[in-house]
Amino acid sequence: MTKREAIFPAGRQALYEIHKYSAAIRSGDLLFVSGQVGSREDGSPEPVFERQVQLAFDNLAAVLKAGGCTLDDIVDITTFHTDPATQWDAITAVRTKVFGEQPYPNWTAVGVNWLAGFDFEIKVIARLPERPAQ
Repeated sequence: MTKREAIFPAGRQALYEIHKYSAAIRSGDLLFVSGQVGSREDGSPEPVFERQVQLAFDNLAAVLKAGGCTLDDIVDITTFHTDPATQWDAITAVRTKVFGEQPYPNWTAVGVNWLAGFDFEIKVIARLPERPAQ
C-alpha cells in the first residue's frame, strides 16, 4: 500500500495546523487537494465575492505547485457555494480565466449553507505529471 504524503504550500502551514488537516495528500500518481477558500494571508475571508473566488483558485494553484502539479493536471473538481443562483456568474468569470480551453476537468457544484465564513470552496483531484525516467 502506498503511504500518504502530506503536502503544504509555503507560508500557510499554521492555518492547516490550527484546523488539523493537510492541504493535500499525494498517493501514488494522484494529488488529493483539500477544499481551498478565498482566504487572505491572515486566514480571514476576502469580503468581495469575485475576489474571494479568485483567491480560492490562487490558493489552489499554490497547493498544486507544492505537490508538483498545475491547474492543467486537475481531473476532478468539486465546488461548494452558499448561494449558487446569485454567485454563478461571478464564478463563471473566474472559471473561464482559469480553464479557458477544452478539455475541461470534471466539475460538480454543490449548494451548501455554511462554509465557516466563506462563500466558495474548491477541492480537486489532480494526476501528477509523468516524470522522465532517470
